Parts: sequence; structure tokens; C-alpha cells
Amino acid sequence: MELAKSAAKAADVETLLDLYGAIGEESVDDELRAALLALTREGAQRGWWHSYRGVLSPVYEDLISLEAEATTMQAWQVATVPGLLQTAEYARETITSTAMDAAIAERVSALVEIRLARQSVLTNREEPLRLWAIIGEPALRTKTTDPSVIHEQLARLARMAELPNINIQVLPSTAPPNVGQTGSFTHLGFGAHKDLDVVHLESLTNAIYVEDAPQVSLYTQAFERLRAAALPVEQSLALITEARDKK
Repeated sequence: MELAKSAAKAADVETLLDLYGAIGEESVDDELRAALLALTREGAQRGWWHSYRGVLSPVYEDLISLEAEATTMQAWQVATVPGLLQTAEYARETITSTAMDAAIAERVSALVEIRLARQSVLTNREEPLRLWAIIGEPALRTKTTDPSVIHEQLARLARMAELPNINIQVLPSTAPPNVGQTGSFTHLGFGAHKDLDVVHLESLTNAIYVEDAPQVSLYTQAFERLRAAALPVEQSLALITEARDKK
């Protein structure tokens, strides 16, 4: 479970919490215990993605579960639009062009459906996920097979930036060397319970979660540096609009 290869069950979580206390590990207070168990049970109850289990890897399934329960997301993408902001055709082209496995190539349509369904956390919850996305300027200049694909994607970015729970910044290509050059990452926050915060990292062949609090804190600091280096929200929207109008 610690390697995020499968979703946790409430009974497993409770057993582990008891075990950690019994062997002298740092104790978990009642409030945090209750929050952990509630997140686990709610995730199981609201798992629309379970119907896609033949398509999803366990790690991807866990990401969707975490997104469903998170209150905040901080996403840094070097050269692509974050998945929660993608259009169907942009998602299709991105998934197809990055697939290194024939099995993935055969499941593109289902993976596009899943990516779009994930986006409901931004609009279809009583308390929508609060997303702060920073996107490298190259993402705005991408040449898609059909020029209308990137045009519609940029138009969607501009529309989504108007929502009160979404902030979008662009890191300009003229920015000096910065921590973002080490790669994309996504930080998922769970409100006051900082112990639950995780960072999701993707590579060409797999994805991992960073859960160790000191390491998670480093990614939080890295995101703050990127926020400072990126264009302000208003200027970012103007740049997105300008790029859209040139397509």
C-alpha cells in the first residue's frame, strides 16, 4: 500500500494505525485517525472509476481516488496542459503521442473518457477542488496535428481561468533557470491534515507518490518558487488569449 500499487481499504488502514502504535512508531491522534478512515471509506463509496478497472493501472486508479478527496491541487507542467484542464481532442493527441505501450494505444478512447471524467472535481462537487496550475509557455506553442486542437485547448484554458476555484499561471520561456526544469509534479492537499498531503510524479514508464512529509514540503517550496517566477494570473491569461488568437 505504501508504494501506491493498490487502493487502501478502511480495515487495512485501521490495522496499520494500531500496529504503528503498538511497535512504538509515532502515534496518530484520534482526529487524524478519523480523517484517514473517512477519506478511505468515502473514496471507496464514490469510486466511479472502478468500472474502468480493466483499463486503469492501480497507480492511476489511486491518483483518481486522491483527486476525488483532495481539497487543493498545485500542478506544474513543463510543456503540456494539466490533465484536469484538457479538452477531449488535446487529451487524445497527448495520450496517443506519449504511449510507449501497445496496450495503452489500444485503450486511448477509454483513457480520454477517464481524463474528462476526472475533471468533474473542478465543477461538480459541493466544494470544488481548488486548482493552481503553472504551465510552461511551450505548452501554449505546441503544434498539434490539427491546428484547431490547440486553438480549442487554449480557449478552454481561458474559460477555466475565469472560475473562482482555478488559478492559471504561465512560466515564460524567457524565465531564468529555475527549479521547474527538474520536471513536472502535482501536489495534492487535504486541508488542515498536512500529514495526508502527497506529491504525484510521472515518468515515461511509471508514476510514484512522495508521501514523506519533509520531501512533500520541498515540493511545496518548489511550487512557491515557480509561482514567483511565473507571470501573474492576469498577464498569464492575456498570454493564453494572445496565443489562442494566433492559432
